[in-house]
Amino acid sequence: MARPVWAGVLSFGLVSLPVGLYTATDSHTIHFHQLQRGTSDRVRNKRVNERTGEEVPFEEIVKGFDDGDAYVLVEPEELDEIAPGRSRSLDIEGFVDLAEVDPIFFDATYYLAPKGKEYGKIYSLVEQALDKAEKAGIARFVMRSHEYLVAVKAENGLLTCHTLHWADEIRDPRKEIDSLPRKAKAAQKELRMAEQLVEALSMEWKPEEFHDTFREKVAALIKAKRAGESVEKAEPAAESTNVIDLAEALRASVERAGGSKGKPGKRAKHGKHGKQPSKRAEKDPASPTKAELYEKAAAAGIPGRSAMTRDELRDALTASGSDAGSASGRGSRRAA
Repeated sequence: MARPVWAGVLSFGLVSLPVGLYTATDSHTIHFHQLQRGTSDRVRNKRVNERTGEEVPFEEIVKGFDDGDAYVLVEPEELDEIAPGRSRSLDIEGFVDLAEVDPIFFDATYYLAPKGKEYGKIYSLVEQALDKAEKAGIARFVMRSHEYLVAVKAENGLLTCHTLHWADEIRDPRKEIDSLPRKAKAAQKELRMAEQLVEALSMEWKPEEFHDTFREKVAALIKAKRAGESVEKAEPAAESTNVIDLAEALRASVERAGGSKGKPGKRAKHGKHGKQPSKRAEKDPASPTKAELYEKAAAAGIPGRSAMTRDELRDALTASGSDAGSASGRGSRRAA
């Protein structure tokens, strides 16, 4: 059975509930040991005295704050003494609407459980009250020499405790990142196509359908190396592109997304493929768009494709022996 990482009393007003705090998540990351190359010798990390080079036992280590002139030493029990109440009390200071807490503030998640079956009734009462009010209790407590700001919530019939970042820990992106663009006014055509793409790719949130594929590939790599076999390398990451005709790229994306999800009804109001055909398509419905030509050029590995015009892409595909007239096979479907 799981053991609590912290135990204390959850309280608000005159209501007190002894609880234990349990870790809610588990990491499945594959861990590696450090070895010296060419040997099976483990490489260990040691705590050593930087002056003498000798290893220092853990019990002889104390915390020291560098104030510039000397170290101020602090013993573990001294940290406990300055906040005895906080280290055993989860005192809710008030309740807020869940929608008011920006997701960026959330950090780790813990389960809260009553310390005994005799506290089941009051635990259930608190959970139901929070669930009905759709609010979270904001509290502070001390664990492992650190004070935490937390939100106590009702989720799936139990109480959860989410540690929150302090306000001064949240970075201002406009000050930290100099490459963020100013809000640009999008063309209505491009915005409409982007909205259609979002709609076409919309899905239900089913977390059980997502899993760590990289961890699976690491496990497969280890298994293959143990058997003296090779594994297939992953495809290189997509190159950044300079899409000149953004609307065409968005339209092609909507077509692909709609086709893969099989939602012809959503596309019917804009014609067979989700939009009114362009004038060029009306003149030559089999002629591929620039986005389709670019996709074909990417598959053929044609260099410099991101800076090419539509005609240059078509000529490059022809020169490489690729079929530029029916890029990705979509032109033939439109002609049918």
